Amino acid sequence: MHPGEILREEYLLPIGMSAGALAKRLGVPRTRIERVATEQTPITPDTALRLAKFFKTTPEFWMNMQTGYDIKIAAAAKAEEIAAIPTFEAA
Repeated sequence: MHPGEILREEYLLPIGMSAGALAKRLGVPRTRIERVATEQTPITPDTALRLAKFFKTTPEFWMNMQTGYDIKIAAAAKAEEIAAIPTFEAA
């Protein structure tokens, strides 16, 4: 699940706030939060810091979601290549 989906569904919709309004409160361009909320762009460390402050979470909360998403996407894209890598055998 992209962190933008969490931002949109678990944070913005329940409080009735638009991505543009959140961006204004965070002091970032409107398009940054709109793109995150529509799952077009990743959460950056700067965005994670700002979201954490506003929503009283931690930057790690946001970055861990992004990392988990990135790993799942990469694993799906590289599944055959990764499967072909042999495992280490101790002597």
